[in-house]
Amino acid sequence: MISHDESILRRYYDRRAAEYEEIYTPRDVGHGHELGELARTLRDTLAGRRVLEVACGTGYWTAALVHVAREVVGIDASQPMLLEAREKGFPDTVRLLQGDAYDLAFAGDGFDGALAMFWLSHVPRRRLGDFLGGLHARLIPGASVFFADNVFVPGVGGQFSGPDENGDTFKLRALADGSRHRVVKNYFSEDELRHLFAPHAQEVVLWRGRNFWSASYRLS
Repeated sequence: MISHDESILRRYYDRRAAEYEEIYTPRDVGHGHELGELARTLRDTLAGRRVLEVACGTGYWTAALVHVAREVVGIDASQPMLLEAREKGFPDTVRLLQGDAYDLAFAGDGFDGALAMFWLSHVPRRRLGDFLGGLHARLIPGASVFFADNVFVPGVGGQFSGPDENGDTFKLRALADGSRHRVVKNYFSEDELRHLFAPHAQEVVLWRGRNFWSASYRLS
């Protein structure tokens, strides 16, 4: 049974699918440069690997990876987002599956790479440990893992609120169809990220720009 937060998030992305990739239109030179840096680094980190991509969405980042990875299994809870991804005509080395990021057994195991772009911020803080444990259970020791997400920029991405009693913060977002959605959107300091990944990781590498951060590590 999906949680209330998951239901809200899925409904939001179901309705956002057709306009989702507008967020990757560079706002300025710096924003565009950082997007390019994320694509370059994830390719370097995951080249030659069999990758489990969590919350693959419309396949924007799958497309950045597909020609260097050995295989990509992309999962997302939103069927409209996956329909957008399938329109990209990925090769047979890519499989796209609908499913729950908190219950990844259906995706298989034995992966030596993992990717989650702009997903960690949507995970309620009380579920971070469960999510990472479930993801790591699908990976082999020494697997390479890559995360990236937003740095908080005032005025960007909707009206900010929180934290609530669980420490979660939120963004109120309006879509082109006029609907409004309050979704979990957490932001992390470098110390928080190191503390989160350290129990599982070797060789943690963190990068932080003005708009985005990334983290890569090898699974212990």
